[in-house]
Amino acid sequence: MKKSEINFTVQLDENRVPEKIFWDATENPNEGINETMAINLNIWDQYHKGLLGINLWTKEMPVDEMKHFAVDIIGNLSQMIKDATGDPKIILILEEAGKKITKHIEEEVKSQQQ
Repeated sequence: MKKSEINFTVQLDENRVPEKIFWDATENPNEGINETMAINLNIWDQYHKGLLGINLWTKEMPVDEMKHFAVDIIGNLSQMIKDATGDPKIILILEEAGKKITKHIEEEVKSQQQ
């Protein structure tokens, strides 16, 4: 049986706040350890029928990039639902939420530029 591994390393400051986050995977096309500013990892706990989630971001993660990251997560979730269940109602709700958040971000950027 073939195995694949994904590893995360988080460097913390004295208050246990992430300063740097690194990830690597056996099937990583970029080869080597990669640095990132945020991760969102969700695992389904089939025993308790609930979510185990890890959301980490470094103190250097810009707020505007975090908002774009959230929109991308919603898009990814929508694609997962499409692939796994094909439920058109959930897909539509997620897509609409992503569009609303994107519109909000765009309006925020415009108001800051004025």
